[in-house]
Amino acid sequence: MSINELLDDQTYDIEFNGHLTNHIKHAVIALNGLGIHAERIKAYYENYAELTPYGMGLEAPRKSKYQIDEQNWKDFLGKRTSFWGYCDFFDKEISQKGMAAVLQQYVPTLLQGWAGALTHGTIHLGWALDIQHRWMIVEGLAYMAFSYVPCHPERAVFDSQLDEENAVASLMRLSHQWHSERRESLTHWLDTLLNSEDPALLDRIHPELLRSGLQSRIAKVLIQGHPEIYRLPKWLNTLESKECWEQLFYLVTLIYLSRPGDFLLLHLVTSLYAMEKIALHLPEHETKNIIGHYWIGLQCILFATDKFAKPEKLLSLHQTYSDRFDHFSERIANSEWEHIVLRGLEEEEEHNPKLVYVMKKWWEKQNGTIFRAAAYQFTATPELPPSFEEEPIEEW
Repeated sequence: MSINELLDDQTYDIEFNGHLTNHIKHAVIALNGLGIHAERIKAYYENYAELTPYGMGLEAPRKSKYQIDEQNWKDFLGKRTSFWGYCDFFDKEISQKGMAAVLQQYVPTLLQGWAGALTHGTIHLGWALDIQHRWMIVEGLAYMAFSYVPCHPERAVFDSQLDEENAVASLMRLSHQWHSERRESLTHWLDTLLNSEDPALLDRIHPELLRSGLQSRIAKVLIQGHPEIYRLPKWLNTLESKECWEQLFYLVTLIYLSRPGDFLLLHLVTSLYAMEKIALHLPEHETKNIIGHYWIGLQCILFATDKFAKPEKLLSLHQTYSDRFDHFSERIANSEWEHIVLRGLEEEEEHNPKLVYVMKKWWEKQNGTIFRAAAYQFTATPELPPSFEEEPIEEW
C-alpha cells in the first residue's frame, strides 16, 4: 500500500476500547515527512493496527446511530454517536461545495471544541490539511464533531491589567499563581470541581469520558472554567498573527521541556502544529480567534491537570534557550537530525515520531536550539486505569 492508500484506509474505527484514539495516520504523516521509506511505514501501520502500545488492536468501524445532515449536524456535537455519519456528511458537503467553502462554513464552530478527545480531532484535521489529503480531512472534520467539548471562548475578554508583551510572561504569571499563596485556593477549586456530583455539570459530559481520569478532568474544566482562564493578555491582541504563532511554538516547547516526556503536554505540541495548519485554510480574520481558542484550551488543560512547572524552573529554561540558536553546517545538521529520526522510528509509541516531526519542522523555521533539545525527549505510553477493563459506554 502507498502512503495515500494508508491514509485512505477505512478498515478501522477512529477509536478503540471506548475512547482511545487511533493515531496511526498521524504517525504515517510524520514518518513520511521524516523521509522514512513507504514499506517501513506500511509495516509500522500494520503492526500498530494489530497491537497498539496499549496492548490491544484497532477495532472495526462502529455503526453510526444517526444520519447527519445540514439541519442536525450541530445537534450531535460531542455526543459520540455517529462518527461515520459525520464522515458521510462532510464527504458529500465537500463534493457539492468544495473544500474551501466547507472549511470556512464548519471549522470556526468545530474549533471551539478543539480540546476534545485530548485534542486528537484537531490533530487529525490539521495534519491532514498539511498534506492536503481529502479523505483524512473528512475524518478530521468528523472526529472534531464527534469528540467536541467546548472551551467557551465567548467568556473571554481582554483584561487591561494583563499588559504582558509576550506569551512567556503570561506563562510566568500563571505559574506564580499555582506556586504561590494562591495555590491553596486554586487546588481547592480544582478538587471541588473534579469531585463535583452536580448534575448540571455531569449531564454535560459524556459518561464514556468518566472511564478516563484524564479526559474527564479536562472536560470538567473546559465546561466549568475558571475566571483566570478567560482573562486575555495584551500580546494576543497587539502582536501580528505570525509572531503569535512563533511565540506559541516556543512556549509549548518550553512547557514540554519543563516536564520532559510528559504524555499530556506532548499533545499541546502536536495540536498547536495542527491549529496553525488549519488557520492557513480560513480567512485571515479567523486566525486570531483560533489563536485565542488555543490559549484558552491550553490553560484549561494545564489547570485541569496542575501541570504548571515552578516559575524558577521555567525562568531557568527560558534563560537557557531564549537566545540560543543552532548554526551548524548542513552536514552536521543533517547528521544530528538523522540520529533523532532513527531513534523515533524505533519507538513503538507513535507519539514519539510525531514529536520529532513537529520539532524538526519548527527548528527548520526558526533554528532554535530548544526545538532540537525537545525532539530528544521521548514519551512513554501511560498505563490505563482499571476502569478500562469495564465495557465502554456508548449510550448517552
